[in-house]
Amino acid sequence: MPVTVSPPSLWHLLRASSRTFAVVIERLPAELRESVCVAYLLLRVSDYLEDDPDMPTARKIELLRLWDGVLAGTSPVDDFVTELDVGPDPVADALVAQHADHVFRALRRLPENQNRILTRHVRDSTQGMARWAQRGPQVHEESDLDDYMHEVAGRVGYLLTELFADYSPEIRAHRDRMMTLGREFGLGLQTVNVIRGLRADLERGWIYVPTSFVTPLGLARREAMFEPEHQDAGLAVVDRLAKKARGHLDAATAYIRHIPRRHHALRLFCIYPLLFADRTIAVSRSDPRVLTGEVKIGRADVRRIIRASNVCGWSNGWLIRYRRRMARV
Repeated sequence: MPVTVSPPSLWHLLRASSRTFAVVIERLPAELRESVCVAYLLLRVSDYLEDDPDMPTARKIELLRLWDGVLAGTSPVDDFVTELDVGPDPVADALVAQHADHVFRALRRLPENQNRILTRHVRDSTQGMARWAQRGPQVHEESDLDDYMHEVAGRVGYLLTELFADYSPEIRAHRDRMMTLGREFGLGLQTVNVIRGLRADLERGWIYVPTSFVTPLGLARREAMFEPEHQDAGLAVVDRLAKKARGHLDAATAYIRHIPRRHHALRLFCIYPLLFADRTIAVSRSDPRVLTGEVKIGRADVRRIIRASNVCGWSNGWLIRYRRRMARV
């Protein structure tokens, strides 16, 4: 008899794709845990299609549109999985995409209101990624960077805020303000991702640094910021991105202040990535390695942030003070 292989659980897929987000999501209240996990995995499928360095642009656009059709209910998910042809030994993102049918069916099992929120925002983000794949790495002004980051991260802020408002009447009362702040929160986290991925993105043919950031430094090409003889200019660009990130992330503090203290787990869900981002900015600024590889925060930093947040994350004053201290490191 043929052996039936069960698909990996949602939580296995989550941990395989990001241990950090797994830690954050698994601590959410039970009413939100599965919906946020599904949202994350759905977006990982879209990210995989957008980021794959070996996939031709036309194929990316085709598959992103097919995935959008799956989410809209107009294309069979099994056809999408067949079209992917991931291969026998997929990397983490590809593993999630390979099991997109499993994730999609989990979406359909969610309560109707959560299903509706996830479907709308993941579709919007997927369509935005397809638009940017078609446009190519044309990042001339800061507004271009913000437009890209809105599609891949700002919309995630909208999605999460709607889920939180659906969960909590107190948050629902501040929904409109938190939608704006949530978008800024997403842009801040994505700006940090841009800093972390400068070299890796360059190697796959993308530079998210706006041309307007490098021309005042006397560089004719954005690629020049990575050349050893222009290291000072490259670090000046990193510093500008770091200041931009912190500006967006200041909105995150205001966002968290709208979450009641009794929703401690929900606050921690937001505090962890905020402080991880702050620490990443601190270790990236003035470090030439950010131009040649990737600068990451250490596990000791992660553990320290989690411990401090678990104890003090109920306090808005502590959060403000801790962020200020982090900026001085």
